[in-house]
Amino acid sequence: MADSDHHADQSPHADRTHQALSVRDACVGYGPVRALRHVTLDVPEGAVVAVLGGNGAGKSTLLRALSRTLSFHGGALTSGTIRFAGRRVDGLRPERVVAAGISQVPEGRRVFARMTVADNLRAGALGSTGSRAAKAGALARVHELFPVLADRAGQRAGLLSGGEQQMLAVARALMAAPRLLLLDEPSLGLAPLMAARIADTIREINAQGTSVLLVEQNAALALRLASYAYVLDVGEVALEGPAAELAASDEVRRRYLGVVDETAAADATRALDTPPSLRRWEADR
Repeated sequence: MADSDHHADQSPHADRTHQALSVRDACVGYGPVRALRHVTLDVPEGAVVAVLGGNGAGKSTLLRALSRTLSFHGGALTSGTIRFAGRRVDGLRPERVVAAGISQVPEGRRVFARMTVADNLRAGALGSTGSRAAKAGALARVHELFPVLADRAGQRAGLLSGGEQQMLAVARALMAAPRLLLLDEPSLGLAPLMAARIADTIREINAQGTSVLLVEQNAALALRLASYAYVLDVGEVALEGPAAELAASDEVRRRYLGVVDETAAADATRALDTPPSLRRWEADR
């Protein structure tokens, strides 16, 4: 489990005075299609919270609702509220959400391939309200987290490896000095070693004081990083609880961790080893 395990013994709903993010009864639609139904979740200040679920569960839609980018995809928040640091943000424009302290790393990295690494990072700072010194500090921070980006500052982003592009996407979001980082499938398409490096970086970002909402299909990775987790199923919160408890849940283990019930597995193995006796057929002979 991650360093944030000290949060795991209490629900993030318990004390709302220390919530970085508070979502209440959020419903999202794409035209007539309802994508999220009455979703309620919290991200406590300084925590890592995971959102799990299969394809089409509504994970990316949730992040779009938080970053106010739903309209770019033909969607809209139809009801519910989203508050960040006690302030409603569900009516803000996307750039104002960034200025309020929320940055998103989209699925698939989506770096500006023809721009240099340095220019990608400058683009990330455009939504920041910080001073020039603060932006210089943010750049120093991302270079410390990702030394390879400093080494390749003049290289076109499209020439980086997949893992390096993911690093750049995270670093670009950090340039706005967010208090809450939204991560959409950061391990997607990465080799296990690179996914582990990204996971270590998420731990470090969180240890430096940034809250994280992590959307992941890699449930094992997400539950190691998070203190609390939600499971979305067809746009609704199907399960929630401390990450350690969800990791031990038979349902979560079966559906998301690829672990089956050991007794059932043993029974199935014995059944394969001993072909069934078809008594009725034998009697018909």
